[in-house]
Amino acid sequence: QAQFVESGGGSVQAGGTLGLSCVVSGTAVSAPWINWYRQAPGKQREWIAQIAKLGEARYADSVKGRFAISRDNAKNTVYLQMSSLTPEDTAVYYCLPAGASWGRGTQVTVSM
Repeated sequence: QAQFVESGGGSVQAGGTLGLSCVVSGTAVSAPWINWYRQAPGKQREWIAQIAKLGEARYADSVKGRFAISRDNAKNTVYLQMSSLTPEDTAVYYCLPAGASWGRGTQVTVSM
């Protein structure tokens, strides 16, 4: 069973930075890739970043150049470092290993 826990959300002012973590366990440890998604109020869930087992990363245009995804396989953890945040980045952020079901996510709120 794929298991994971997202953490690190919170409130930040526009222009600030925030880091999210996703600790995986169970079958999620061997997932070939892990994605981050987000869902803003009143909007559909949006894919924002993906990292493969060996570290190859991809980003949505909306976050490219501002967000960085990385992983520490020794700690079974995937990170999402977010910078130059704007109020439009306010959303619930979800980690999703390949083959897993949605978790609860972690709230990120960016204020002016």
